[in-house]
Amino acid sequence: MKKILAFVSVLVLLALAACGGNDDTSGNNDSEITVGASSVPHAQILEEAKPILKEKGITLNIEEYQDYVLPNQDLASGDLDANYFQHIPYLNQQKEELGYNFTHLGGIHIEPIGIYSKTIESVDDISKGTEVIMSRSVADHGRILSLLEKEGLIKLAEDVDKVEATVDDIVENPKNLQFSSDIDAALLPDMYQTEENALVAINTNYAIGAELNPMEDALILEGEESPYVNVVAVQKENKDNEALNTLVDVLHSDEIQNFILEEFDGAIVPVDGKK
Repeated sequence: MKKILAFVSVLVLLALAACGGNDDTSGNNDSEITVGASSVPHAQILEEAKPILKEKGITLNIEEYQDYVLPNQDLASGDLDANYFQHIPYLNQQKEELGYNFTHLGGIHIEPIGIYSKTIESVDDISKGTEVIMSRSVADHGRILSLLEKEGLIKLAEDVDKVEATVDDIVENPKNLQFSSDIDAALLPDMYQTEENALVAINTNYAIGAELNPMEDALILEGEESPYVNVVAVQKENKDNEALNTLVDVLHSDEIQNFILEEFDGAIVPVDGKK
């Protein structure tokens, strides 16, 4: 009988040890998140954050996009845990128009939009009737028009919210600038290359992807006071998700913000998350 009891005791101890081993393997609190991002610069910034997150027990998967539509669709469907590609006015516009139940966890950087021209070398050289080519993203029109107003090329109505301004809000246009806005943002660098004597407003991520240096090549460049801060967007139900909030903390860290400044030579401006 003693031998049988001893044998049973050994089996119980082995079983407990095995269970304990399983707990050690599965109870490491590691988590995995998938974030959608524009290839430049958002995915590059996330790649820099990957090893820091890994040290914190978070595996970051990055899904790259070349457009401004699919990242929000995939966030809404649950294919993504978050996305990082859009500024706040665009996010708000998408929520209003498409009913997305999104919020954001903080601003990471500003991409100053620039107005470029292959042939026009200065603002003074802009002639009457010059075409201004913008993307079909209405959320960017106000910032482009504000740039033109700042240079004295147009005047907007006094009572208009500059963020929401459209071509219809122009009250003075002494050079009779002609506006077109029926093109995808990703194609704007091609328009810059092919359209002579035109002004092309290009988002910085696409400008950098086309090997344009906003600081050197833009005829007119938005300043760092821009309200168009790029954010990490999530579904509202995930606003308190620990791993996603840790991601934002890492993106706000000195290490990542210094990387943004150095990698993009000042063409992209990091923010501390308060904007």
